Amino acid sequence: MRLIGIFSIVTLAALALQTTLPHLLPVGMLMPDLALVLTVDLGLRHHGAAAALMAFGIGYATDAFSGSQLGLNALLFVLVFILSYWLSRGFFSMGSGLGIAAVFGAVMLCDYGNYLAGAGWAGDSSGLLLPTTLLQASITALCAPAVFALMSALTRAAGLRERTSRS
Repeated sequence: MRLIGIFSIVTLAALALQTTLPHLLPVGMLMPDLALVLTVDLGLRHHGAAAALMAFGIGYATDAFSGSQLGLNALLFVLVFILSYWLSRGFFSMGSGLGIAAVFGAVMLCDYGNYLAGAGWAGDSSGLLLPTTLLQASITALCAPAVFALMSALTRAAGLRERTSRS
């Protein structure tokens, strides 16, 4: 229950930042996808059915806050959780490089998934999707270590154990 509480509060704060700051800043696309970083953190460090349900909840809350197609981000975030979990199980060491690479790939996956679902599978590409997605993925990946450190500190402060090596 403590883990659910921590992730719920941080997710709400992240989604509030993600939905308000782009309207206040002149360059809104530079806002990192903090909710996606939280989902990758769940996949890398917290395993079990509760973590998978939390990944679904984070994705569903992202859909509700962003006004996009309801359920799409929930599906994509669960997929990101599964891939992050698989990465954490496949590697003996979970350094920050693995987390950064997972976040970069997750942003690319979710951005293209949202684009394809929104534009239809025919997808009229204007040529700007790749540079914009790469920039968004890079910015989010650069912010990931700070979010990982925050979540690690919060889980330790709550007395929870996180996975640091292969079990």
